Amino acid sequence: MIRTKLVELSTIEAVAYRQKLRDGKAGIVILRYDSDQPGLASVNRRAGTPEPAANTNLEVFPLEAFQEAIELTSGMPYSRRGAVKLSGRQAEEKPEDASPEEVATVDSAEYEAIVKAYTNKKGELSYDLLNKDFIQFAKSSKIVADMVANRASVDEIREHVLKVKLESLTGNRDLTAAQTNRIVEMLDEVSPRYVFRELNDEIIRMLSR
Repeated sequence: MIRTKLVELSTIEAVAYRQKLRDGKAGIVILRYDSDQPGLASVNRRAGTPEPAANTNLEVFPLEAFQEAIELTSGMPYSRRGAVKLSGRQAEEKPEDASPEEVATVDSAEYEAIVKAYTNKKGELSYDLLNKDFIQFAKSSKIVADMVANRASVDEIREHVLKVKLESLTGNRDLTAAQTNRIVEMLDEVSPRYVFRELNDEIIRMLSR
């Protein structure tokens, strides 16, 4: 299972986590201590709001609880974790398989390196530090300067910066564009905004000069 760590809710007696759903979207799962039935909602990325599943009882799992879970898990990195089973007030994890592609991404040295390098003491990815580091590299790179001079596209420059920075973090010189995109998508799933928005904005400024 690809999910964040558990968070304790205050709106109801429950724990929750953010999970990558099979359709590629992000979802919130709430587990009450007094019920075996979980509550599920997908996350509307544009609005940042929960969209409860049709079979989720909103009297048992109110929207406020889903919204709290979205806020508490915002910025928490995904990793491969076991399924969760509550016993009393303790959460017990039981291993569960995820799709091979998702597992390969979160288990990759590149994804692990980013999470390790840019996770703060709260266990959240620091998007400010992440973007600051990547922007600093972009500004100091002669290749990026040449790409800007040759009027390369924003996407081309960003992809180069991401690939080279990931290579420098892990030493993997064989990283493909597809692998890079999957890592960015996984990071973006738990970001309150597009993960490399500041980097994107800086590249646009560089091209406009």
